[in-house]
Amino acid sequence: MRLYAISDLHLASDASFERLDALPGHPEDWLILAGDIAETADGLDRAFTALAGKFARLIWVPGNHELWTRARSPTAPRGAGRYESLVALARRHGVTTPEDPYPIWTGPGDEHAIAPLFLLYDYSFRPPGLPIEEVVAWAAEESAVCADELLLYPDPYPTRQDWCRARIEATARRLAALPAGLPTVLVNHYPLRRDLVRIPRIPRFSPWCGTVLTEDWHRRFRATVAVSGHLHVRHTDWRDGTRFEEVSLGYPYQWEQGYGIGAYLREILPGPPEPTPSVRVSGQRAGPR
Repeated sequence: MRLYAISDLHLASDASFERLDALPGHPEDWLILAGDIAETADGLDRAFTALAGKFARLIWVPGNHELWTRARSPTAPRGAGRYESLVALARRHGVTTPEDPYPIWTGPGDEHAIAPLFLLYDYSFRPPGLPIEEVVAWAAEESAVCADELLLYPDPYPTRQDWCRARIEATARRLAALPAGLPTVLVNHYPLRRDLVRIPRIPRFSPWCGTVLTEDWHRRFRATVAVSGHLHVRHTDWRDGTRFEEVSLGYPYQWEQGYGIGAYLREILPGPPEPTPSVRVSGQRAGPR
């Protein structure tokens, strides 16, 4: 019994779903899906159908692509309505979402609460002194553009920052209510710390990558592991004894398809022990692990 994680499959074409179908079964294992699994709700439905038969349990958090509203129909769900429709879709497949009770892992690696989070971002990963209203133009100076500005609506909140703040406050209350001393695995599409955002090709994309409000959550909420995606740069990092795993697969050109998706599943629990300082792992992983 193992707890695995992966994110950012960006399933869209028949070929991408064929690669997913080729993933071997893991009938005793759990799988964390850390967002951006598919590009449409229909694709997410298809992904859940394929994966639910391969794993004992699926745990999902939304990515920004999944929250996009592309339809121009005035009745298409937007913002929180879009998110709620995806939660309902996941539940039809028996998939655990951020709105469900946190499941308790009792397999190898000791007992943990697995906490899927939906926290968004608030543009606070920006240079000191840069006004928030200038963030988009500042990023565009070096060709960093995020489609969220056109497709990720905050409804009914005035802004995505307001939605993020509401999610932070509600989630912190839930995590604080967990039994004292129970370790956690925190799962969010976005990294919980700014110092984990290392995207040298597009460094000015950082404002769309998280919030400083979660910088200490790994300590505050007793995280053994914090899982994220979004960056498309696979990393293992350690902070204060917590292992941070960026588990993106990415677009087809960003991984070696000959290995198959299964080679890119990251083991979260029991996982490796904390390395000594001389052998700490940090950096992009071009191949599987």
